[in-house]
Amino acid sequence: MTDKQNIPELDAEEILDGILEWVNIESPSDDAAAVNRMADAVERDLLGIRADVERIPGRDGYGDILIARGEGAGRRPGILVLSHLDTVHPVGTLEGARPVARDGDVVYGPGIYDMKGGAYIAFHALRHLVRMGTSPSLPVTFVYVPEEEVGSHTSREHIERLALENKYVLVTEPARDGGKVVTSRKGAGDFEVVTRGRPAHAGARHQDGRNAIREMAHQVLRLEAMTDYAREITVSVGVVEGGTFPNVVPAECRALVDLRVPDAAAAEEMCRRIKGLTPVGPDTEVHVSGGMNRPGYRKDEGIAALYEHARALAAEIGFELEDTGSGGVSDGNFSAALGVPTLDGLGVDGQGAHTDYEQLYYSSLVPRTKLWVRLLTTLE
Repeated sequence: MTDKQNIPELDAEEILDGILEWVNIESPSDDAAAVNRMADAVERDLLGIRADVERIPGRDGYGDILIARGEGAGRRPGILVLSHLDTVHPVGTLEGARPVARDGDVVYGPGIYDMKGGAYIAFHALRHLVRMGTSPSLPVTFVYVPEEEVGSHTSREHIERLALENKYVLVTEPARDGGKVVTSRKGAGDFEVVTRGRPAHAGARHQDGRNAIREMAHQVLRLEAMTDYAREITVSVGVVEGGTFPNVVPAECRALVDLRVPDAAAAEEMCRRIKGLTPVGPDTEVHVSGGMNRPGYRKDEGIAALYEHARALAAEIGFELEDTGSGGVSDGNFSAALGVPTLDGLGVDGQGAHTDYEQLYYSSLVPRTKLWVRLLTTLE
């Protein structure tokens, strides 16, 4: 699979400048207008390298989807590059909790690590090839989705359709644990649990009430007890809301639950258990909705071969590339679960995703971009 060639010099400052242009356009998932401002900038950059850009209008309150095709894309299987334009950081983060800043090798910014840095270096690698008059070995399609951080509900159908049209999928999610790529991910499920009781005056008629928060407390303990680290299963109750006033026995309570599982069999089992919750207290109700959002996948033969190819390229460039699994999910879950060889975590190295200390390492920019250049020119 390897075809040695000299890689022209890449300019780390130019790469960083491009990343920061994207970082300075704040784009939280739930703000369609903000995400579309980000899409406008990415579209301009793509048109600058003569890519054929399709823009699919957003729906359900989310931003637009961008699909950019290089020469020959769509006519034969090639390489699909998955990226997302949204971040978890609200508009105003740049002026508040996380302004862009640089301290030696560390560059801070909201979304710089997850995943505007990675999305940009993949684009820059293709632009570098265009500048050098070189073409990728296979047709390349880029897709930029607007709501990965909240489940990719509007873009999943496009991701899966495009994945099945291509031979490989490369994902620009950030590197893990010092530069590792991701070759397996858990599946994820989202559930809402609602308990209902009966309201009453907490002082005058307490005995008439049926406390929905108390019932939820029982359910939370049941849910959390389903976690089984030995089986790589976690159940986490992340949000609980209920009640109206302290002097009213609460009639309703709501909880949001996160499920992570290693495979389809565990997903089926855990969905059945969570949806099978029953009331503990008398005269109370428990209602569960939701299900799996992303399927899990393990490192199979196709992923292993793709990783080994990338590892050999990294060695030629001058760094060691290792792989790891992740409890986090990405759009790569969709393509890998379909059996399309998928290599994830090809973005920048850094740390602090989703935090106010989110950062990339400047020293990772050139090596990681070189790896993208080599992947685009050697995969066959």
